[in-house]
Amino acid sequence: MEIVKTKGEAIGVTDWFAIAFATALGAGFAPKAPGTAGSAVGVVIYLLMERGGASAYYLHAIIFFFIIGIWASSRVEHMWGHDAQRIVIDEVVGQMITFGIAAGRYSLSAFYVALGFGLFRLFDILKPFPVRHLERLKSGLGVVMDDVGAGLYALAVLTLIRYMLMKF
Repeated sequence: MEIVKTKGEAIGVTDWFAIAFATALGAGFAPKAPGTAGSAVGVVIYLLMERGGASAYYLHAIIFFFIIGIWASSRVEHMWGHDAQRIVIDEVVGQMITFGIAAGRYSLSAFYVALGFGLFRLFDILKPFPVRHLERLKSGLGVVMDDVGAGLYALAVLTLIRYMLMKF
């Protein structure tokens, strides 16, 4: 089913779904800092699941967004180019990973949610070793995996800071 013509190619329903997922329902179209907007979507998903009593399914949600993110990123890259700025589903996944240990075990205060958000953005921008190397993976896998790496760094640091502050 043809909906719109761009660059001479027809965009079908499946492409629209890929765009919706890749841009995190439009967050990627934010005029400034679309990656930060995508990270904010990850925070909202965490808060909705935590406060909505669905935190037991948080790991399932991360896996779902990881898989759909690879698919959507791969598909949208063919339209917009490699790791286009509007593709932010990877930030959603990375940000969700940051809160992965807390989900279902304990509720994070606003301080820790804000700290986790800041830590993820920091590691996503700095891309410490080996995160930058993950970008080299092919297609949507490379788009998503570097943010998975940044999310794991943020998760480790957030967990360590929370542990240290709880001791004092």
